[in-house]
Amino acid sequence: MITTLSWRSTRRIKPIKDLQRLTVSLRGGFERRKGCLIFYFTGQLDAYSEKQFTDFVNDVFSANKLPMVIDLTKIDFIDSSGLGAMVHSAKQFKKSKRSFVVVGNPRVIQTIKLVRLEEFLHLVPDLDTALNKLAA
Repeated sequence: MITTLSWRSTRRIKPIKDLQRLTVSLRGGFERRKGCLIFYFTGQLDAYSEKQFTDFVNDVFSANKLPMVIDLTKIDFIDSSGLGAMVHSAKQFKKSKRSFVVVGNPRVIQTIKLVRLEEFLHLVPDLDTALNKLAA
């Protein structure tokens, strides 16, 4: 079961069976696995959804102390605003000394590499690699 956060409430985690609609074009949720929080997103991470993405991640981030994986393998499109939201989240993770990694599909990976953020975002090729990296 994937647990999601109602982004309209702050710091209250509610289990929801399906990914929550954050915007018309973005759905998100998270689950706890192997001592990590795994965020799942589907749809588009762009100028229209970056605020909701950031609010969602921040609410869960502030309520938990676990390492985090941001799974973007089901993201169809990411633009500069989406990348900005990812950088903002990465800065927060680093500031709090929290471990994190980002997983992406070929399109997302290509976009992240194009702007040379793969090291900053701790980009890994798949979820198993992400969980193993954080468990080490």
